Amino acid sequence: MSILFYFVIVLHVIVCFVLIGVVLLQQGKSADLAGAFGGQGSQTAFGPRAAANVLTRVTTWSAIIFMCTSIALVVLFVRSSGRHSVLEGTKPAPVSAPAKPGK
Repeated sequence: MSILFYFVIVLHVIVCFVLIGVVLLQQGKSADLAGAFGGQGSQTAFGPRAAANVLTRVTTWSAIIFMCTSIALVVLFVRSSGRHSVLEGTKPAPVSAPAKPGK
């Protein structure tokens, strides 16, 4: 297989780990104690919205890259293997005659 295929696999795995890490770092809305009482306090140095925006953007871009690499892997694999159908190597089902009506 070509070096492009292996490059896309490596990029795909790296993006998978980044996506998992970024999603696990995010807090849900009102996840801290102040959020339970309607407060806007947060534990970040940039305020409650600045860190959320950075994590949201990284999540969005890593998800886009993940989807693009997934499609690219499928296209590269199909072109290298030469197969065009999932059912290409299967045997056809045996054809049976209809049952004769009883008397």
